[in-house]
Amino acid sequence: MSCVLFEEHTTQDGHVIGEITLNAERSLNALTLEMIDALLPRLTQWQEDERVVAILLDSAGEKAFCAGGDVVNLYKAITGDGEPDFPERFFEREYRLDYLMHTFAKPIICWGHGIVMGGGMGLLSASSHRIVTETSRLAMPEVTIGLYPDVGASWFLNRLPNGTGRFLAMTGGQINAPDALHLGLADRAIASHHREALAQALLDARWGEGEKTDAHGVVNRVLRELEQASQAAFAELEAPVYKASSLIRELMDHDTVEQQVAAVLGVDSDDQWFSKAQRTLAHGSPISLRLIDEQLKRARHMSLAEVFQFELALSVQCCRHEEFPEGVRALLVDKDGQPRWRFPDVAAVPPSFMEELLTSPWETSPLADLQ
Repeated sequence: MSCVLFEEHTTQDGHVIGEITLNAERSLNALTLEMIDALLPRLTQWQEDERVVAILLDSAGEKAFCAGGDVVNLYKAITGDGEPDFPERFFEREYRLDYLMHTFAKPIICWGHGIVMGGGMGLLSASSHRIVTETSRLAMPEVTIGLYPDVGASWFLNRLPNGTGRFLAMTGGQINAPDALHLGLADRAIASHHREALAQALLDARWGEGEKTDAHGVVNRVLRELEQASQAAFAELEAPVYKASSLIRELMDHDTVEQQVAAVLGVDSDDQWFSKAQRTLAHGSPISLRLIDEQLKRARHMSLAEVFQFELALSVQCCRHEEFPEGVRALLVDKDGQPRWRFPDVAAVPPSFMEELLTSPWETSPLADLQ
């Protein structure tokens, strides 16, 4: 069985909807190089095919849209059990896929149900129409594995208000549908039972001909109607990030990352969501926390292409040091939950070590052709 399924559906007026299904339910549809290498050429083909008016991106199973990237194979490559050039190949192609989706001329409708983390956030954020459901749980939890939020997070986290992006990166805080809408990380909240109705409505829609085709407008109208019919499914959901927004702004309003970490950990809170964020931060990698600080400062005014070039260099460098594989070992390989981080806290991470991580391994980026 293929790890990605592709279908073409003919609309009632003769156009085509391309449907993509990530098909790795047992691994929560984590994005592998095989999946990426299937997606890139098909999306390129559909972009050039005049019959295709929109893409619907979904996944198998109800638990997750996509729970991340292929960190286990990255771990094997880093520790000598795989191909040594795998990290560079994986990240370059993943970021090419994300960039293609960000700049895709036709609508890409992403059904971001269930767990949407890491690489899944890259796909959702790159789509033109980002749907969340009552089951959606979005997060960038790389601090738990000694990495940093990549897949374009340097772009989209920097655009969240009042330090929220920084807080979510440092704590791996989970985001539900109401919060995703508040933060601008999703465009529509649609009840999960409307999934088939969405597909049918896209087929029944009138897409027009030639210059009269307004594919983005057609998709917007379809999604607007389904969102209006879905309001009851979200009526009881709280928005914990929105609820904590004033506190988050206050906690991030410090001069150094050490002060920010201390401020977050110093809050006495009985809020379940905030307490979980505190625990994740306390258990996270000090190098990751320092990287997140530098990442968001350095990428603040970068273009989207520059973001992916910057992240590729940083991700490859992370694979050349011991923090990332140690985090994967503790969480996903041995699963002992006891990572042996290189430094005891953020203050102990030397500036010289950070500069080494943040120095590109190439004179010319493999993604230099992104425009």
